[in-house]
Amino acid sequence: MTVDQDPRADRDLLREIAAGDRGALHTLFARHQPWLAARVRQRCSDPEVVAEVVNDTFLVVWQKPRSYKGDGEVAAWLWGIAIRTLLHRLRPRKPVVERLVRLRQEPEPSAEEAVLLAVEHGDVGDALQRLSPELLAVVQATVLDGLTTREAAALLGIPSGTVKSRMSRARLELREALL
Repeated sequence: MTVDQDPRADRDLLREIAAGDRGALHTLFARHQPWLAARVRQRCSDPEVVAEVVNDTFLVVWQKPRSYKGDGEVAAWLWGIAIRTLLHRLRPRKPVVERLVRLRQEPEPSAEEAVLLAVEHGDVGDALQRLSPELLAVVQATVLDGLTTREAAALLGIPSGTVKSRMSRARLELREALL
């Protein structure tokens, strides 16, 4: 049976990983590594950093499989670990990040981006386009990237309270635009 045909659900694999099953970790890795690497690559063009972030993500899974509380999909939990790992990895190297942003080539759109592009050209996209850059940045960080308020504040260089107030304003403006 190949990994793609493995009938075990991600939650079952996490339980097996918690019991020390390296095969379950391998199955989870093989199942999620491709999309996770692609998504991290959208935010960092350095292939070494991407590989390290993905590997570190699964190291966290191996070390702390019980930190998954069962809320939401395992894939979303993995993405949360990966984005936090990436942020932690890039923070001390801000000049490198700035250079990478300038050198970054235009990547091919992921399946996620294809959906977002479809949304972008509809009513939601029109409403998002009308948001100020400050409000849009907060929506991107918290909703699309799944960051916590504190992480979004650190990423955007603003206080947590400002993230909350901007998100509140963005929700109101979006609600009014979509009614």
